[in-house]
Amino acid sequence: MLAVNTSNAQTPAPAALPDPVATSVEAMGWMKGFPPAPDKLITFDNPAGGVFPRTRWSFSHTRETVPTANVWRGPGAASPLPSAAPRFDIEKVTFKPLGSTGDATMNFAQMISGTYTDGILVMHRGKVLYEKYFGALSPERPHFAMSVTKSFVGTLAAILADEGKLDPAAPVTKYLPEMKDTAYGDATVRQVMDMTVGVHYSENYADPKAEIWDYARAGGMLTQGQNYTGPKSFYEFLVTLKKEGEHGDGFAYKTVNAEVLAWIVRRASGQSLADLLSEKIWRRIGAEQDAYFMVDRIGTESGGGGLNTVLRDLARFGETMRNDGRASNGQQAIPKAVVEDIRRGGDPAKFVKAGYALLPGWSYRDMWWVTNNPHGAYMARGIHGQSIYVDPKAEMVIVRYASHPIAANGGNDPLTLPAFQAMAEALMR
Repeated sequence: MLAVNTSNAQTPAPAALPDPVATSVEAMGWMKGFPPAPDKLITFDNPAGGVFPRTRWSFSHTRETVPTANVWRGPGAASPLPSAAPRFDIEKVTFKPLGSTGDATMNFAQMISGTYTDGILVMHRGKVLYEKYFGALSPERPHFAMSVTKSFVGTLAAILADEGKLDPAAPVTKYLPEMKDTAYGDATVRQVMDMTVGVHYSENYADPKAEIWDYARAGGMLTQGQNYTGPKSFYEFLVTLKKEGEHGDGFAYKTVNAEVLAWIVRRASGQSLADLLSEKIWRRIGAEQDAYFMVDRIGTESGGGGLNTVLRDLARFGETMRNDGRASNGQQAIPKAVVEDIRRGGDPAKFVKAGYALLPGWSYRDMWWVTNNPHGAYMARGIHGQSIYVDPKAEMVIVRYASHPIAANGGNDPLTLPAFQAMAEALMR
């Protein structure tokens, strides 16, 4: 069973968090033995498998518990990912946590351990300065990317638009006539890409009647049960969505927008999401490992949070974005105009309506989070601590996979965001 929380809501962290060492995979002994002891088993049909601390194993073993669709890396050699010795001790870079009072600081190493990091990699000017793995993760093992997936889907949509195969100004119904009687019946593709759609959909996990649970069951992220009569695929769920509010009024982060965009992208390209990602991005950046998507019962990939990749390939993608779409193998993997459109960001006035207290001045464009800070940094973000952080001015990329017990990014941001900014400033000195 995998976690299904795909929200980026900024909920405050509790006063005390579980001990990272005591809850590690090594300490807990998950899935050890042949067969594992009954109390150490992690299986899809046991809901505890999607709950911390078991997630410290399951986030690095998605394929063992649910069906997946492969994203081929292609036949060629992996693109270079050279390393270099940093000028200073990466782990000793200090920062002040967001919201903290006084002069107390933390260092990068404390951020890593304090946010339940499974793997982290820091690149500067195209070279790896720092790369470490913890728990169940290793360089060759894919990790659950969560909502970082959305940024891949948004990038694919922007690529198709650049190629003239997708019109962002067109109504959603041009591509999905099935959605004419839903919330998306009078929405545009651009509104879906930037998550400014007025749709009745709640990701409130304290509410057992919230639509997130219906979405999760339909997509096979939760067991449907013997007497289940609801939607049995992502498509069947999406056509039930009703309008709430006005389109274009403000940014509202809702995972169903990414699933609708994934459907649009499939229709516009005539390809599955896995095949399209392989063709347009994965082969072009010279990935060293295949990636894969979680899929529902009819083989539909989760565009809202189902991608799994190795950390090093996540870094290759981030570095390609930093380098105006040019991969380290020299190929213009992503059109420069696509990267420029993402970097420009969306409308901060619309973003502020979502109430992200820790993200002042940010915006959202093509399913990327744009800081609008002096460095022009932007991010792909996923629950429990997944991230791609691109800082063009500092010529830096940081990618991170984690298994934080708090799903919402509010549990990570107070440490990760200032740590990433501090690292950028240290590299520029």
